[in-house]
Amino acid sequence: MSPRHNRPKGGDKSSAPAGESGDRYGGFGRTESWQGEDWSVRHVAGAAADGKRYRCPGCDQEIPSGVPHVVAWPDHGGVDDRRHWHKACWNAKDRRTSRVQRSRNAPRH
Repeated sequence: MSPRHNRPKGGDKSSAPAGESGDRYGGFGRTESWQGEDWSVRHVAGAAADGKRYRCPGCDQEIPSGVPHVVAWPDHGGVDDRRHWHKACWNAKDRRTSRVQRSRNAPRH
């Protein structure tokens, strides 16, 4: 019995859509429209930010270092406008309530 190969069939075709380059968590960017604005969206592996933690605006939970996630910011914004999201939270952003409510004693990160 030969070993299993987990490679896509069809040769060396890239799985990234046209105009995007990058590997699986590639750091490649794209533009999405949300709440009437264009947003730059980038998938990141999370491995480079050793020791850093981010708070997801979608679920208000921490994203530990080393966890793949999404970084999104308005096209007209700058570095300070970037937000780190869990991939599932970014994909569900339209189905969530308008604002996550924190308890009184929850930390503000």
